[in-house]
Amino acid sequence: MASAETAAENERILREIESTDTNCIGPTLRSVYDGQEHGLFMDKLEGRIRNHDREIEKMCNHHFQGFVDSITELLKVRGEAQKLKCQVTETNQKLQTDGKEVLTSMDELRQCRLQQRNIATTIDKLTHCLPVLEMYSKLQEQMRSKRYYPALRTLEQLEESCLPQAGSYRFCGIMSENIPRLRTHIRDASMSDLKDFLESIRKHSDKIGETAMKQAQVQIARDNAVTSQQRSASGRRIRKEACSGTEVDRTGSNPFSEKDSGIMDVEDAEEDEIPGAHDLVDFSPVYRCLHIYTVLYRPLRTETISVELLRRDRKLNSHWKVKPRDGKNKDGEREQDKEEGARDTFENYYRKQRRKQARLVLQPHSNMHETLEGYRCYFNQIVGFFVVEDHILHATQGLVNRAYVEELWELALSKTIAALRTHSSYCTDPDLILDLKNLIVLFADTLQGYGFPVNQLFDMLLEMRDQYGEILLKKWNQSFRQLLDQDNYSPIPVASRDEYQRIAGQFPFQDPELDKMPFPKKLPFSEFVPKVYSQLKEFIYACLKYSEDLHLSSTEIDDMIRKSTNLLLTRTLSHCLQYAIKKKNVGLAELVQIIINTTHLEQSCHYLEEFISNITSVPPDTINATKLYGTSTFKDARHAAEEEIYTNLNQKIDQFLQLADYDWAAAQGGGQASDYLSDLIAFLCSTFAVFTHLPGKVAQTACMSACKHLSTSLLQLLLEADVRQVSMGALQQFNVDVKECEKFARAGPVPGFQGDTLLLAFIDLRQLLDLFTQWDWSTYLADYGLPTCKYLRVNPHTALALLEKMKDTSRKNNMFAQFRKNERDKQKLIDTVVKQLRNLIATNQA
Repeated sequence: MASAETAAENERILREIESTDTNCIGPTLRSVYDGQEHGLFMDKLEGRIRNHDREIEKMCNHHFQGFVDSITELLKVRGEAQKLKCQVTETNQKLQTDGKEVLTSMDELRQCRLQQRNIATTIDKLTHCLPVLEMYSKLQEQMRSKRYYPALRTLEQLEESCLPQAGSYRFCGIMSENIPRLRTHIRDASMSDLKDFLESIRKHSDKIGETAMKQAQVQIARDNAVTSQQRSASGRRIRKEACSGTEVDRTGSNPFSEKDSGIMDVEDAEEDEIPGAHDLVDFSPVYRCLHIYTVLYRPLRTETISVELLRRDRKLNSHWKVKPRDGKNKDGEREQDKEEGARDTFENYYRKQRRKQARLVLQPHSNMHETLEGYRCYFNQIVGFFVVEDHILHATQGLVNRAYVEELWELALSKTIAALRTHSSYCTDPDLILDLKNLIVLFADTLQGYGFPVNQLFDMLLEMRDQYGEILLKKWNQSFRQLLDQDNYSPIPVASRDEYQRIAGQFPFQDPELDKMPFPKKLPFSEFVPKVYSQLKEFIYACLKYSEDLHLSSTEIDDMIRKSTNLLLTRTLSHCLQYAIKKKNVGLAELVQIIINTTHLEQSCHYLEEFISNITSVPPDTINATKLYGTSTFKDARHAAEEEIYTNLNQKIDQFLQLADYDWAAAQGGGQASDYLSDLIAFLCSTFAVFTHLPGKVAQTACMSACKHLSTSLLQLLLEADVRQVSMGALQQFNVDVKECEKFARAGPVPGFQGDTLLLAFIDLRQLLDLFTQWDWSTYLADYGLPTCKYLRVNPHTALALLEKMKDTSRKNNMFAQFRKNERDKQKLIDTVVKQLRNLIATNQA
């Protein structure tokens, strides 16, 4: 069994040796040597070799004849090959002989090809170098022509594209060394252009502002025209109601149609389009400088650069798309930081210079308040400054931002308002204040159109409204006083209907009875009344003018006008009337006419209410609407005039009484009234005749006051301390004068008194004189204190004082007649009456 396996194994090894590559036979042979049947394997191997030899021999025998034939043929070929070799040698010799010329030509061709290659290389290098030289020449030309922004683009293209492609040549190195210096030169030159630009806009700010304000005014005029067309129907209705309600607007002026002297008339402006800020100023230097600083230290790789960048356009439509570099410069700074630093430097410089210019613009001239032109120049410069900033804000990306512009505007707004408050306080001309207000409104509307908040300006205008009102009050105070001084205090004579209609157009006067009277006739009031009424309307128009364009509602305008009119009535006009009433040398006729005038002005107050309601389109019965105080004003003035009449009458009476010259020691009185009293009665009659146009109560009060004052003054004249003695004859004369006064009172100088009411003014004096002239002391003493006493109005003190004067007179006159019985009895009677009066006084006091 083992031998069979050994034989099979040896057979397998032999097959593996026969079939395996000789490089891999080592493991097979190692297995043979490692085994125990080495000899047996060698025997097998020898046997296999012999087998293969036999097979080879058989094969050789089989192919021997073919081999012999091949050798025979090979021998034949050798002869032929020898011949061929000789031919080849000959051919080679001929070829070598002929090839010498070819080699010479080939050497020449090789040298030519080398030269050609060198020429091509030179052309290629020149192809790369010539653009560099051309670009550098173009750069030099742009620098000479001061086209710095294209020069910077050329410089960037030269540095980034041309020089790297040209190679390392000396002239390229020189150019590379010059690039930083060229950049510095471009930066300095662009900064110089920026400085020139800043100086240019500083000079042109007023022109730019003037143009912008004209544009705003034209736009406002167009908007108002559209609005007025929409409101034309309602406007005609309101004006018709205003005319029919007051009947005084036929000759009055319309504030909406008056030309404002302070603002340019838009209708007179040229029809050509008004140039904008970009048409007045070339903004290209700031654009160039901005973009030069933006790309100064980085390659200019832009996909789109709008041509509008360098044109004077309102908006800049360019988009810079720059690919940042991560490389570092010689100082170790990143290129991106250097780029941002250059732009920040430019932005900071621009903003700093503009802030300085803003402070100069916002500094007003010391005499700005003298003329409207001073204010206009001031506003033009401010508007021009911010129009430029607004243009820069929208036309550049990042040079200025909204926060920076708002900061400048806040500064400008505070300084402008402070300057206006200071300078407007010096103004005393209402027309200049009104023109200034219109100019401020245009100034505010212009800047509001550019997006700047202007609410503080309108708040300041509302503050200026109070100042404007005070100035108007001062002006109208002078007008009222001038009217009062120039008035003749006489009724207005009217000779024709045209004249009557003219006055009725100025003042709403209606009197049916007067209308029935034929011409010529007289109106009850003087010229002062229609003129004052016209002045009141002019004042209302002036207040309305100021309230225009302040963005106020109709109710606010109406309230403002009513409050201002109330101030005019209660303060200005009232003071002027008081001045006219209280001034020296004013006559009773003037005072009477003032009362008549104020009465008619009081009646016209509701027409003023309607007039204000018509021009403001606010119904007078609106809730919380301010009412006019004209009625109370004219009532107070009329009452003051009445009191002044009473005072003047009393003063005139006192002046006549100073002329009284009684002989207090006269033995017997005269039969006629004293001269001074006759003159006084004549004066009172003529004076009360003038009171026919006064209200009945006023005339009656004046007459009663005059009679009371006359009675009191006569009694004081009788009892004054300087009169030490009074005779019975003097009392009789005094009684005649009192009777004359009673006659005057009984005649009724003023209609309206019932019965003998006016006589009651002299009742005290009458009872006193009757007591002494009738010597009815027993009745007086017996009935004293009783309601039915005949001498109820006689005061015991008064009677005692007068009796003492008569007692002294009796003693002096009867010093040598004391032995006459009648005189002694009379003296005793006086003494008795005196004693009884004293006891009566003492009893009443106890």
